[in-house]
Amino acid sequence: MHVLITGGTGLIGQRLCEALIARGDAVTVLSRRPHQVPQICGPQVKAIAHIDQIAEYDFDAVINLAGAPIVDAAWTETRKKELLASRVSLTRNLVEQLLRKARGPKVFISGSAIGYYGNSNAVELSEATPSGNDFSAQLCRDWEAEAMRYADQAQQQGQDVRVVLLRTGLVLDPRGGVLKKMLLPFRLGLGGKLGHGRQWMSWIHHVDYLQAVLRLLDDEACSGPYNLVAPQPVSNATFTQCLAQVLRRPAIFSTPAFVLNSLLGERAVLLLEGAHIVPSKLLALRFRFQFQDLNSALTQIIHAE
Repeated sequence: MHVLITGGTGLIGQRLCEALIARGDAVTVLSRRPHQVPQICGPQVKAIAHIDQIAEYDFDAVINLAGAPIVDAAWTETRKKELLASRVSLTRNLVEQLLRKARGPKVFISGSAIGYYGNSNAVELSEATPSGNDFSAQLCRDWEAEAMRYADQAQQQGQDVRVVLLRTGLVLDPRGGVLKKMLLPFRLGLGGKLGHGRQWMSWIHHVDYLQAVLRLLDDEACSGPYNLVAPQPVSNATFTQCLAQVLRRPAIFSTPAFVLNSLLGERAVLLLEGAHIVPSKLLALRFRFQFQDLNSALTQIIHAE
């Protein structure tokens, strides 16, 4: 299988490149810095620099993960436009390029996030739950709509394709992401809960994430949205205590909500609020999670470093 990945030089993209190459697939990464792709993603990975180069290749599948980091800069109106462009506009342009091809990929897997649902501490949310109303929800909703357009328009052209949407939670990975940022202060005994600590954290081990994506890539019966989260989400307070116990450090500190609101502005909602997300469709597939509970996931990650 020949797979095109956008966002392949990011943390999750690198992991996917490794997994696909390991099982014998050919991988091409779309990157603005194509000369860096072999160093970052592996020497077997090819690179293209411009989206219009897609016409030169026949891809069996596309995995679309590109998107500017959502937490790294303040959500000014300019930044919000950049976030929308890096996800929504890029996906729109990608779909347009694929639709121009006489033979497009049979499967289009596109990134999204559990931010689609907004924030709710009251109920369990599944793939059937409607989207929320905040900025993160709007971003995910518009992103997904552009991906689904590929299925609709390809069908009108007589092509049989399927689209899978990855509503991804907090991916636990020692190489980067939120967990890597947490490890140093927790190892120093400076870790603690955020705000009241009751907000949900819907997480997934990076190994289960990769296996889920590969399953969705290969299984022709899979389409539509899938929540990529473990079956047992936890509160922020529980996550804090579990990480501290695995590291054998205290976690007696807490960061008040007003401090995070002052430092992060509107972005603070990503840390102070959450939702209880369940992977209903993955469980219906009888997908086997290697790490269903947080303690086993964190223990494996810490001891594997």
